[in-house]
Amino acid sequence: MDAPGTAHRNHCPHCLTSLHVDHRIPGDRRAGCRGPMAALSVTVRPDGEWLIIHHCQACGGLSANRIAGDDNALALLRIAVRPLSDSRLPVSALLAL
Repeated sequence: MDAPGTAHRNHCPHCLTSLHVDHRIPGDRRAGCRGPMAALSVTVRPDGEWLIIHHCQACGGLSANRIAGDDNALALLRIAVRPLSDSRLPVSALLAL
Protein backbone atom coordinates (compact mmCIF):
# COMPACT_ATOMS: atom_id res chain seq x y z
CA MET A 1 0.00 0.00 0.00
CA ASP A 2 1.32 3.42 -0.92
CA ALA A 3 0.35 5.77 1.90
CA PRO A 4 1.83 9.07 3.15
CA GLY A 5 4.55 8.74 5.77
CA THR A 6 5.46 5.12 5.05
CA ALA A 7 8.84 5.72 3.40
CA HIS A 8 10.69 6.45 6.66
CA ARG A 9 8.48 4.73 9.21
CA ASN A 10 9.97 4.03 12.63
CA HIS A 11 7.11 2.06 14.21
CA CYS A 12 4.90 -0.93 13.53
CA PRO A 13 1.74 0.10 11.63
CA HIS A 14 -0.33 -2.46 13.56
CA CYS A 15 0.64 -2.15 17.24
CA LEU A 16 2.46 1.23 16.94
CA THR A 17 5.48 -0.08 18.92
CA SER A 18 8.86 1.36 17.99
CA LEU A 19 12.54 0.85 18.86
CA HIS A 20 14.67 3.46 20.59
CA VAL A 21 17.20 4.14 17.85
CA ASP A 22 17.37 7.96 17.64
CA HIS A 23 19.09 10.04 20.30
CA ARG A 24 18.31 13.72 19.78
CA ILE A 25 17.64 14.24 16.09
CA PRO A 26 15.12 12.11 14.17
CA GLY A 27 17.06 9.74 11.95
CA ASP A 28 20.40 10.07 13.78
CA ARG A 29 20.29 6.40 14.94
CA ARG A 30 22.58 7.26 17.89
CA ALA A 31 20.56 5.89 20.82
CA GLY A 32 22.53 3.31 22.73
CA CYS A 33 19.82 1.30 24.45
CA ARG A 34 17.82 0.06 21.40
CA GLY A 35 14.95 -0.68 23.79
CA PRO A 36 11.33 -1.24 22.81
CA MET A 37 9.20 1.91 22.81
CA ALA A 38 5.53 1.65 23.71
CA ALA A 39 2.98 3.99 22.19
CA LEU A 40 2.00 6.05 25.22
CA SER A 41 -0.14 8.87 23.88
CA VAL A 42 -0.83 11.07 20.88
CA THR A 43 -0.55 14.78 20.34
CA VAL A 44 -1.68 16.99 17.50
CA ARG A 45 0.33 19.76 15.85
CA PRO A 46 -1.35 23.12 15.10
CA ASP A 47 -1.65 22.05 11.45
CA GLY A 48 -3.64 18.94 12.47
CA GLU A 49 -0.88 16.36 12.03
CA TRP A 50 -0.92 13.57 14.63
CA LEU A 51 2.20 12.42 16.47
CA ILE A 52 2.64 9.30 18.58
CA ILE A 53 4.38 9.79 21.92
CA HIS A 54 6.61 6.78 22.53
CA HIS A 55 8.08 5.77 25.90
CA CYS A 56 11.26 3.66 25.98
CA GLN A 57 10.79 0.61 28.20
CA ALA A 58 14.58 0.31 28.70
CA CYS A 59 15.78 3.84 29.55
CA GLY A 60 12.55 5.80 30.09
CA GLY A 61 13.15 8.21 27.19
CA LEU A 62 10.27 9.90 25.38
CA SER A 63 9.97 10.77 21.70
CA ALA A 64 7.33 12.10 19.32
CA ASN A 65 6.93 10.38 15.97
CA ARG A 66 4.71 11.28 13.02
CA ILE A 67 1.95 8.84 12.20
CA ALA A 68 1.90 7.16 8.80
CA GLY A 69 -1.04 6.94 6.41
CA ASP A 70 -1.51 3.20 6.91
CA ASP A 71 -1.20 3.11 10.71
CA ASN A 72 -3.92 1.17 12.49
CA ALA A 73 -6.63 3.80 12.98
CA LEU A 74 -8.30 1.86 15.80
CA ALA A 75 -5.00 1.61 17.72
CA LEU A 76 -4.49 5.38 17.31
CA LEU A 77 -8.01 6.14 18.54
CA ARG A 78 -7.60 3.82 21.53
CA ILE A 79 -4.52 5.78 22.57
CA ALA A 80 -6.20 9.12 21.93
CA VAL A 81 -9.25 8.37 24.11
CA ARG A 82 -7.32 6.58 26.89
CA PRO A 83 -7.35 9.69 29.15
CA LEU A 84 -11.15 9.71 29.02
CA SER A 85 -11.23 6.32 30.78
CA ASP A 86 -9.23 7.68 33.73
CA SER A 87 -11.58 7.81 36.71
CA ARG A 88 -9.68 10.82 38.06
CA LEU A 89 -10.76 12.92 35.07
CA PRO A 90 -13.78 15.07 35.91
CA VAL A 91 -16.11 14.25 33.01
CA SER A 92 -18.40 17.14 34.02
CA ALA A 93 -15.52 19.55 33.33
CA LEU A 94 -15.16 18.12 29.80
CA LEU A 95 -18.87 18.42 29.15
CA ALA A 96 -18.74 22.08 30.20
CA LEU A 97 -16.23 22.80 27.42
